[in-house]
Amino acid sequence: MTAPDPDRAAAARDFYSRWAPGYDYLARHAPGIRRLRADLVDALHLDPGDTAVDVGCGTGATLPYLRDRVGPEGSVLGVDFAPGAVARARDRTEKWANVAVCRGDATRLPLTDADAVVATFLMGMLPDPAATVRNWLADLDPDRIALLDLARSHRLLGRTCNPLFRLAVRASAPPGTATHHGESPTRVLDRRVAAAHRETLEACTDTVHETRVGGFAYLSAGSQP
Repeated sequence: MTAPDPDRAAAARDFYSRWAPGYDYLARHAPGIRRLRADLVDALHLDPGDTAVDVGCGTGATLPYLRDRVGPEGSVLGVDFAPGAVARARDRTEKWANVAVCRGDATRLPLTDADAVVATFLMGMLPDPAATVRNWLADLDPDRIALLDLARSHRLLGRTCNPLFRLAVRASAPPGTATHHGESPTRVLDRRVAAAHRETLEACTDTVHETRVGGFAYLSAGSQP
């Protein structure tokens, strides 16, 4: 697995903490986002009493969907590396005794077992997302995993909007991202998202793969063999 750069990781934590209010608004109110989150959680086939982990939970926008599926007898854990995002997620879920949020590294999760693992708009931030997915499957041994990410569209109509998408990715990336990688943030995002979703589909059975929102949203899910 590619080791994360400590300086880059610290800069990203500060960046996403600082912009947590804006990301929180988009996470809950962007067009179609509620349907995407609902469909993502549906792909986990959760049962009441299950334990679900939301890796890179951000401000906690997916946590209520997970909690609804596992019920009060189940449990949900959100993990994120940005203190500002974690604080907002805790505020959102403090009324639920069976939902917890903690700071943590997606590549070194603070637990060893889960019925389901979900990650939303995370894969583009990880230095080696395919290896991270493999580790989740091996270390947590979940029954089901589901990923939702954004990347450039390959659809005919969607491709006409790719220049606007590139601008949005550049604007929402931590400063210095392009210089650090020596290529555009969008190319890095595309490559990482493809690697993570390909790993999920190859490692799992009973898989689902869909593109939504003009081909910009990628949803993949599968069961442990």
